[in-house]
Amino acid sequence: MLRLALVATFAPLAARAATESPVRKVLQLLGDLEAKIIREGEASQKTFHEFSEWCEERNVNLGFEIKTAKSKIGDLQASIDRATSEMSAMQTKIEDTAGVLSTNEADLKAATSIRAQEEADFAAEEKELTEIVDLLTRAIGLLEREARKHGAAMVQSTANGGVVKALRALVDASELGAQDADKLAALVQQSQQQSDDSDEEQAPQAAVYESHSGSIIETLEGLLDKAEEELDQARKKEVSAKHNFEMLKQSLEDEMKFGNQDITEAKKRLASQTEIKAAAEGDLEMTSKDLATDEKTQSTLKQDCQERAQDFESEVKSRGEELKAIVEAKKVLSEMTGGADSIAYGLSQASFLQLVTISGTSSLRTGADLANFEAVRFVRNLARRENSEALAQLARRMASAMRLGGGSSNDPFAKVKQLIGDMIATLEKDAQADATHKAYCD
Repeated sequence: MLRLALVATFAPLAARAATESPVRKVLQLLGDLEAKIIREGEASQKTFHEFSEWCEERNVNLGFEIKTAKSKIGDLQASIDRATSEMSAMQTKIEDTAGVLSTNEADLKAATSIRAQEEADFAAEEKELTEIVDLLTRAIGLLEREARKHGAAMVQSTANGGVVKALRALVDASELGAQDADKLAALVQQSQQQSDDSDEEQAPQAAVYESHSGSIIETLEGLLDKAEEELDQARKKEVSAKHNFEMLKQSLEDEMKFGNQDITEAKKRLASQTEIKAAAEGDLEMTSKDLATDEKTQSTLKQDCQERAQDFESEVKSRGEELKAIVEAKKVLSEMTGGADSIAYGLSQASFLQLVTISGTSSLRTGADLANFEAVRFVRNLARRENSEALAQLARRMASAMRLGGGSSNDPFAKVKQLIGDMIATLEKDAQADATHKAYCD
């Protein structure tokens, strides 16, 4: 593509240089070139103005994006910190509540075991006392009946084995079993032994003394009252123990129920905060990458815009120098030719060369010089646009060749065409080498 541009540009320039052109044609060409440079300058100025506005707008947008990203990073980090703190609190709550639940379960298990033992003990005690009450009630009834039948002599005294004799009499009469009789005798003996032990500790009261001398029925009735009282106390104790156990059980079960609810809620909260933290960390990573990209882009943007501004300044300066040279050339031609612009002279005629040759004023002496000037200018602009050092070097060599060959009678385009041909050959060689390398890599 570069070769086509070079050929398309230099072919008409060479043709125009080879044809004859009068002074008027030269002035016209200079005017056209001047107008072209001015148009290019205006277009370049417009393009640079648009580019400058784009740079400013892009820089503002990047600054806003960077500011927004930094603010978002701060918010995300705060969200991560809050989630981390909440997760730690929920984890601690779960562990503490689980410990309390474990203790409550152990307490309930122990209380249930103790309660079961209490129930078993009460059942045995109630059974024994109930049997005693029944036995005493039945024995008293039998003794009262025997006393009515045979007189009260047999039931008057509990001393000297009176109880045993009375009970044996009931056994012999088949009114009472031997085992029940032995049990009643043991109860009476136990009661008397407890009474004797009490007498040893304190002076006997009248009621105690009377019990020793009372009737057998009175003795058994005393035992019955005592057994019924013990049975009543045992039952009351059982009711109280059962009530206390039920209250404790209810309390422990409520604590475990609410504790399990707290653990469930804490686990939900923990899962929710875990998701929030993970999402925030993902957003933080992406936002941090975007921030780094924006900061790098902003730095590159500033550098690119500064370089473009410097290039524009160089273009303006170069374009000014070109316009100055054209104005100077037009002035020289106008001043030195006078009315010769109405006469036709060939570019190769010596009379024309003598008219426009002024040492130290302008290097534009002929139409060929003008064509060369425009050719050098084109290559130099192309080198600047393509950022090509090879084209820049070609432009310098072309300018040098024209300066050195300005006074020669040889073809003024010979050296320039040779330089351009060499450049095209070099470009084709490089392109072929690149194609070969790409084919090898593929």
